[in-house]
Amino acid sequence: MAKKSLCDDCSGLCCRYFALPIETPDDWDDYDDIRWYLCHRDITVFVEDGDWYINVKNKCRHLRDKDHRCTIYEKRPKICRKYHTKECDLTEGEYDYELHFTDDKQMEEYMKIKFDNNVTEKRKDKQRAQKKARKKVKK
Repeated sequence: MAKKSLCDDCSGLCCRYFALPIETPDDWDDYDDIRWYLCHRDITVFVEDGDWYINVKNKCRHLRDKDHRCTIYEKRPKICRKYHTKECDLTEGEYDYELHFTDDKQMEEYMKIKFDNNVTEKRKDKQRAQKKARKKVKK
C-alpha cells in the first residue's frame, strides 16, 4: 500500500499560482506600474516581511484535473522538487500579508493616501511647468 501524502487530500493548490518578487516601489511611477499589473485578470500583489511580490493565478499545465497529480512528476522542474509539504498551502492557513492588492482600484486608493489626495493635480502642474520650460528652450 502506498504511503499517504498531504497531496492526496489537496487540489494542487501550490500548482495553481506562482508568486515572484518585484522591486519595492519608491515613487508614484513605480506604484503606477504595479497598478498596471493589477489591471490584468488573475493578478494580485502582496507585501510579506517587507518584500513585494506579484502573484499570478495560473494553473500549471502539467496538473491533471482528475486527481490533481503532476503528469511530469519524475521530470518536474527544480523549483517543484524543492517545495515541501511543511510549507503547504493546504496546512498553512491564512496568509498574514502586510498589504494585499487584488485590483487596480485598491492600488489607486492606496496611492492617493500615500502621496496625498492632491497628487494628480501636482503631477499635472509639474507636467505643465516642464512643457512650458521646453517651449522656452526652443525659442
